[in-house]
Amino acid sequence: MRNQWMNKIFRVVPSAVGLLLLSVPMFAHHGTNISYDQKNPVTLKGVMTDFNYKNPHPQLFFDVTDASGQVTHWAGEVAPTPFTLSQNGWGKARSLEALKAGTKITITLGPSRAGTPIGVVMKIFNEKGEEILDQRAGEQ
Repeated sequence: MRNQWMNKIFRVVPSAVGLLLLSVPMFAHHGTNISYDQKNPVTLKGVMTDFNYKNPHPQLFFDVTDASGQVTHWAGEVAPTPFTLSQNGWGKARSLEALKAGTKITITLGPSRAGTPIGVVMKIFNEKGEEILDQRAGEQ
């Protein structure tokens, strides 16, 4: 009887610990509202330098030049996943064309709470003022 009980413990405890360890990255990944201040968005004018259409979230990189000519390299995380974006007509080819290096953009993002030049993308407009991407693109 004691042997059966010990066998159950040796099966259940490692399984429970394994599930707990596997669930930790899930909680760590979904920190958008902790990392970025979406209640106080900033709008910047910049020039695209790179765009990565990758999981778990696409990333864009752009340069912002201030009045004195100093360039700040910014990064933005697009909240919807590539799968969600593609399901709503925003595939990789469209992204790479609309956000290619050299494209002038106006971008609104929730800035990093750490004060670094990174944020979560809320909206992007092209040089003509046409909306390129909205953070709700995956929900429309």
